[in-house]
Amino acid sequence: MLESTTLAAGSAAADAWDRDRWAAHADRMLAAVVPFTSPGGSLVTLPGAEGGYGRSIDGLEGFARTFLLGGFRLAGERGADPHGYADRFAAGLDAGTDPHHPERWQRLSEHAQAKVEAASVALVLDMTRPWIWDRLDARVQEQVVDYLAEAVGDDTYPRINWVWFRLVVQTFLRGVGGPHSVAEMREDLATHDTFARRDGWLADGAERSFDHYNGWALHLYPTLWARMAGAADLAAARRADDVARLDRFLTDALALVGGDGSPLVQGRSLAYRFAAAAPFWVGAIAEVPSHAPGRLRRAASAVVGHFADHGAPDDDGLLTLGWHHAWPRIAQAYSGPGSPYWASKGMLGLALPADHPAWTAPAEPLPVESGDVLRTVAAPGWIVSGTRADGIVRVVNHGTDHALPGADVGDSPLYARLGYSTATSPWLDEASWASPAEQSVTLLDAAGRASHRAGFETLRAPDLAADGGTPVAVAASRAAAHWLDVAPGQRDHGSGRHGTTAPAGTITTVSLVRGPWEVRCVRVEEVPDGASPVALRVSGWPTVAGDGLDSRVDPLLGDWQPVVTERADASPMGDDARVPALDTHVQVGRWLAALVTLRGAVPDRPDPPADDPAALTLDGTDAVVRWPDGVTTTTRLV
Repeated sequence: MLESTTLAAGSAAADAWDRDRWAAHADRMLAAVVPFTSPGGSLVTLPGAEGGYGRSIDGLEGFARTFLLGGFRLAGERGADPHGYADRFAAGLDAGTDPHHPERWQRLSEHAQAKVEAASVALVLDMTRPWIWDRLDARVQEQVVDYLAEAVGDDTYPRINWVWFRLVVQTFLRGVGGPHSVAEMREDLATHDTFARRDGWLADGAERSFDHYNGWALHLYPTLWARMAGAADLAAARRADDVARLDRFLTDALALVGGDGSPLVQGRSLAYRFAAAAPFWVGAIAEVPSHAPGRLRRAASAVVGHFADHGAPDDDGLLTLGWHHAWPRIAQAYSGPGSPYWASKGMLGLALPADHPAWTAPAEPLPVESGDVLRTVAAPGWIVSGTRADGIVRVVNHGTDHALPGADVGDSPLYARLGYSTATSPWLDEASWASPAEQSVTLLDAAGRASHRAGFETLRAPDLAADGGTPVAVAASRAAAHWLDVAPGQRDHGSGRHGTTAPAGTITTVSLVRGPWEVRCVRVEEVPDGASPVALRVSGWPTVAGDGLDSRVDPLLGDWQPVVTERADASPMGDDARVPALDTHVQVGRWLAALVTLRGAVPDRPDPPADDPAALTLDGTDAVVRWPDGVTTTTRLV
C-alpha cells in the first residue's frame, strides 16, 4: 500500500498565517525597499547586477511591482494608511510621469517593458482610486494620463499575456475619461479567448506554453479587470464564463501545491516565486462556487509560508533573483533586480478586508494533505501524482514544450522535460540547455551529446486506467529526436534555444504512473541514415546534496548500465546536483523500460521502506507491472 502519513506540521505552519501575519509580512517587504528608493520616489533600484533592460527599467519595475503590494494593503484597509503608502506612491507617480523630471520613467514608446509596468500602475490606481488617484493634483492626473495614453493605438504588444497590459491600461483610462479605443479593448479580449484550452487552462500564446502564467496573469487579469470602473459593460457578458473557467482551473491548481507549500518548479519567471499564490486569491475574489474560501486561503498561505521559511524574502526583507535564495541563473533575459516583486501578486488577498470570508473561513487542507493524488490534466498533457506521506507533487509531462508540434528547436529545461515536481528543479546551467541531462529520454552521439524532443507529438493524452480498482495514469508521446548546435548570442526568454539541428532518431515514450513511481517504457522507432547514436539514455529526477530525496532509475526491460551525472551549480535548489540515469545500446523496434522513482523523507521516519523488486512483462500491447508495493496492474501501452 502507498504511504498515508499526515503532514500535520505543514498544515499548522500555514494556519498560523492569519491576516495580521500577512499584513506584517507585506509591511516588512515594503519597508525593506525604502533605502533603495530615489529621492523623488519614482524609482526603486534594488541591489544586484543591472537587469537585461538597464537601470532605468530596473527602477521602474521596482516601483511598479512594490506599488502592487502597497496598493493591496491600502485597498484591504479601506484607505486606513498608518504607513503613509498613499503619499509615498503618489510622490513617485508625480516624479515618474513628469517628462522633465530627472527621475522620469521610461515611456511606453521608449521601451517595451514599460508597457508591462504601466499595467500594474493602472490596476492599482483603479483599485485605490479614492485614496490615491482622486487626491492627486490635476497636473499629476494629466501627467499620468499622458504617460499611459501611449498604449492607445500601439499594435506592438505581443499576442501573449501582454494583451492584458494594453487592455488594463486602456480600461483605467476609460474609467477616468482619458483616451482609449474600445475596438482595441475588444480585440485584446478576443485574443485572450484564443488562449483557452480544456478544463479552464489557457496557453500563453499559440505554442504549447503552460506554466504559472495561467494563474498569475491569464486568470488574474480577467477577474481584476472586470472590477475596474471602465470595464463594466465589456465585462458583463464575460463574467460567468471567466469565473467558470477559473473555477475549473483551480481544481488542478490546488492539486499542484506540495504539502510543504512549494509550487511546481516549472516554467519561466520562477523568480516571481509566491506569485504562484495569486490564483487562489483570485478565486476568493471571484467567489468561485467549487472551492471553499478557507481552502483557497490555505493554499495561498502555504505557498507564501514556504518561501518565508526558506529565505525569501531574505534577512534584509528583500526578494532576490533566485528561488529559495539568490541564484541569478534563474533569471530570463528580461529579469532585473526589481523583477521578483511580481511576487506581490501572490499577496493579493490583502486587498480583501478582514471580514471577508477568505480570511474568516476555517482553513481546509490541500488535496495532497487529504490523501494521495493521481489525476490527469488534459491541456498541458500532465499526469499529476502527489503522495501524502512526503508531500511531494510530481508532474509527468507529455504535452508541454513551449513550442509547436513539429518544431525543430531545442528543449527548454523549464518546459520540455518529462518530469517536474514541487521538490526538485530542472537543471538550468547552460550545458543543460544544449544537452538535456535530467528527466529525459535521449539518444547520445559519439561526443555524449543528448538529443532534444521539442516539437513532439502526443500519442496518448493522459488518462486514468483502473485495473481491479487500482488506478494507473498513462500518457505517451513520440519525438523526432534531434541534436542541437546552439546558435550564439541568444537572449533567454524561457523557450528552447535555436540553432542547427541534426536528426537522431524517432522515440516513443509511454509513462505509467502510481504514487512515487513511473514505469517509463521506451522504443526507438527508427534511426535515420547517418545519425549513428551510440546509446539510449533514460534519466531520472534531479536532486541536490542534503535535500533528503530518494531518486532512482532501476532497469525493468533491457540491458542497462547505471550512470550518474553530477554538476556543481546547475540547480537553484542547492549545490552538488545529481541525476541518476540508465544507458543501453540502441535497439530499433524493441520496447525497453525503467522504473523512475522520487520519494522524500517522511516525518518520524526519515528512511523510506524497503521496496519489493519491481517487474514488467509485455503481453502484446499490454504492460503487466508488479509495482514496488506489491500491487500488480495491467495497462494498455498505446
